[in-house]
Amino acid sequence: FVDGGSGDGTVALLQQWAERQPYPVRILIEPGCNIAAGRNLAIAATSQPIIAVTDGGVTLEPGWLAALAEPFAGVSPPDVVAGVFQGRSDTAFEAAMSATVLPLPEELREDRFLPSSRSVAFTRAAWERVGGYPEWADYCEDLLFDMALVASGHHLCLARSALVHFRPRGSLPSFWRQYRNYAMGDGQTGILARRHLLRYATYLVLVPALAWATVRRPIWGLGFLLGGALYLRRPLLRLGQLTTGRPLRQRVRAALWIPVLRLWGDLAKMGGYPRGLPHGRRFRETNRTYREGRYQRPASSTSTATEGD
Repeated sequence: FVDGGSGDGTVALLQQWAERQPYPVRILIEPGCNIAAGRNLAIAATSQPIIAVTDGGVTLEPGWLAALAEPFAGVSPPDVVAGVFQGRSDTAFEAAMSATVLPLPEELREDRFLPSSRSVAFTRAAWERVGGYPEWADYCEDLLFDMALVASGHHLCLARSALVHFRPRGSLPSFWRQYRNYAMGDGQTGILARRHLLRYATYLVLVPALAWATVRRPIWGLGFLLGGALYLRRPLLRLGQLTTGRPLRQRVRAALWIPVLRLWGDLAKMGGYPRGLPHGRRFRETNRTYREGRYQRPASSTSTATEGD
């Protein structure tokens, strides 16, 4: 375990838990390290050739680790095995959040899917070749890691049975912070720029133009209906699967949340992306070499941890 300098008693709890385990548990203390640095420190402190990674707020299905490990034992083993994740839907809000922001496992395509570090395994050699997780990135470190793996030619396969359940944010303010920070990470690291530009063009150009046209000729208002249907179609289809068998009232409440969450998330991203751009200038060359699979992590970047009690 790598602790990033917590002050809430986490380390003491870990130490108590570790004493009861039948296997040795190491606790590394590294105050101030971010997610990427914490992952790298943990991986560097191990010696096995296969690394499995999950995330906070995740519940693992029984057999998750075995499903991730199985492809590595094949005749032509991959370098990376992507597991899948599904959002929890215990409440109407959670169901709407899961349907809005997370793809269903059956939607994923092996040739296009970049795994989240909620559910992934990779060889130590692949991790070393790309320079580990990008420690200069406070957000989106797993997406950058995926891009570097793909750019450097590593073979990835999809393990649909390696399933984890992810609990999405439970309120609008926490959802705003999450997606604002994601967008800040995009701006900082220089990724997904076209997607963000398309979002700005839609809200700042297309929507006002369509509104102006509708005032002049109301028939253009059909454009809002058509656009809204396309905008909400996929989340509503997902919601139907996630809430099968639920009371009609809960399903309707969840459906009413979806347009709110779509708009809220887009506005959060539009507010967050510009905030990350100034930081991107500082790391532009590092970002470029890393995404191209040419980055070499400094030898000292994973040598500062001290072993806990």
